[in-house]
Amino acid sequence: MRQVVLDTETTGLEPSQGHRIIEIGCVELIDRKLTGRHYHQYINPNRDIDAGAIEVHGITNEFLADKPRFQQIVKDFVEFIDGAELVIHNAPFDIGFIDAEFSLLGAASPGKTIDYCTVVDTLVMARQKHPGQRNSLDALCSRYEVDNSQRDLHGALLDSEILADVYLLMTGGQSNLLLSGDDNQEGGGEADTAIRRLAADRPTLKVVRASAEELAAHELRLEEIDKASDGNTQWR
Repeated sequence: MRQVVLDTETTGLEPSQGHRIIEIGCVELIDRKLTGRHYHQYINPNRDIDAGAIEVHGITNEFLADKPRFQQIVKDFVEFIDGAELVIHNAPFDIGFIDAEFSLLGAASPGKTIDYCTVVDTLVMARQKHPGQRNSLDALCSRYEVDNSQRDLHGALLDSEILADVYLLMTGGQSNLLLSGDDNQEGGGEADTAIRRLAADRPTLKVVRASAEELAAHELRLEEIDKASDGNTQWR
């Protein structure tokens, strides 16, 4: 199964108010393993960024002045996400902005995100798993012990890398974080941050099998538990 963990940064909060995407970051998972392949792109929104948004992500109008417009990168972006299951934290926000960008292309619009992808919202998943608790990405990093010490400001690529770690731990465990494949950056992004890797060269674990005596003792203990519960145990 191919999944793409995605995050965006924007000029403001509402595409209906003319706000635009200024950064897209994606990392690829295949069969729940990070492949090292990613897409990252800064985008000139052709409008000013709200001051409040700059405080969140630190991306300025001056920095984006020489970056490509969305119509220049849309083909590569759609090719990267096509056929994948998108993993997004608060998916309606990012999908709303992506679809708004698509619609601004007029006759050249590729359609809608759902024409190419299915979507998993990790915020909805976290609220179901941890009701009544804070479920921001930072809160989930603390809960699942994911290192986000470099996250002084929001950044689409770094946040998608962190979300990939959180998603894998939240849905299956740390064993799924091993990486395969070579780094292969897609798009012309400015980030120097390499995708974080976990050690894949750990020694093979020794298998210690139970002896006949241990198996017999285990069976005896199961019988005792079964009797104590009036035969209501579930494993038999």
